Amino acid sequence: MDTQRQKRIRDYGVKIGKLETGTQNSITDVAGVTVGHVTLSQEDMQTGVTAILPHQGSLFKEKLIASTHVINGFGKTMGTIQINELGTLETPILLTNTLSIGTAADALIEYMLERNPEIGRTTGTVNPVVCECNDMFLNDVRARFITRDHFHRALENTSSKVEEGTVGAGTGMLCYSLKGGIGTASRIMKLDHGTYTMGILVLTNFGILSDLTVNGNPVGEELKKAILKTREEKDKGSVIIIAGTDLPVSERQLNRIIKRTVTGLSRTGSIITTGSGEVVIGFSTATKIPHDQTSQCMTVPMIHEEEMDVAFRAIGEATEEAVLNSLITATHVVGRDGNERPALKDLLEEYNIKL
Repeated sequence: MDTQRQKRIRDYGVKIGKLETGTQNSITDVAGVTVGHVTLSQEDMQTGVTAILPHQGSLFKEKLIASTHVINGFGKTMGTIQINELGTLETPILLTNTLSIGTAADALIEYMLERNPEIGRTTGTVNPVVCECNDMFLNDVRARFITRDHFHRALENTSSKVEEGTVGAGTGMLCYSLKGGIGTASRIMKLDHGTYTMGILVLTNFGILSDLTVNGNPVGEELKKAILKTREEKDKGSVIIIAGTDLPVSERQLNRIIKRTVTGLSRTGSIITTGSGEVVIGFSTATKIPHDQTSQCMTVPMIHEEEMDVAFRAIGEATEEAVLNSLITATHVVGRDGNERPALKDLLEEYNIKL
């Protein structure tokens, strides 16, 4: 897929929030972050893998300050307990479907063992981080199409150019009863001591059509009236939010920041339903924590608490825009047993609805 030709939400005249975007309006505007996908799309097989590399060195040897937050816990995420206990991330992050998390963990462990011969020998083990959403409506999730090789391919072929929509882990996902998937966005944060970036990548699989809102415009209500043949599903989905930044923060500050992703979700119409799993993982590239003990005390720079509001605004705006990008870049899919979901961009044109 040529990412340069994907029309994103701003191409439809929609500007979200007040802050400037990064150069690519992507999580990869945070220096060192790359993303890779493997897409499996054929008949009943509508699924895939998305890999996020937080930096290009050895994550095990140079860990990043990290934190996680559960908005609603209907999910099967792996690795978050240790992140919250130690405040660090030591592996890439893998996104996939619900029944492939075991395969993902196996592949990620293999990936880390190949690159770190000391694991399990002269040092401890490793904490693989895997997140999931359920793509069973469009994908035959029981068939478990994804293999360890697919995860390795995603990890080994990451790029600063992020494909969005019906790709990777987002291939079979739904959002607001339409086709969802992968979306990304970024914001620039200007402080007295420097300029920093907040980047977001989402895997969207949540919401019902009538709730969809774009910049305050009740687009979902208009579409619901137009698409009489579309049965609105009960919201039983999820959203995974990955937040990367180069802002110097402590894990406590980062946790406060990532909690504000909920403001971006809510502005698109989400009410965080009981059957939906909303999980956020955040990391900062500003400080690398060495795996091996040093003879000196560590110094971890962090912003002042009075500067937190700009980060709160940045993460909310970027989350909102990333969700909308996941919708507007998605393509119509016919999957398992003929189940299908239309694409927002097609419906806007068909029914002459303006955003």
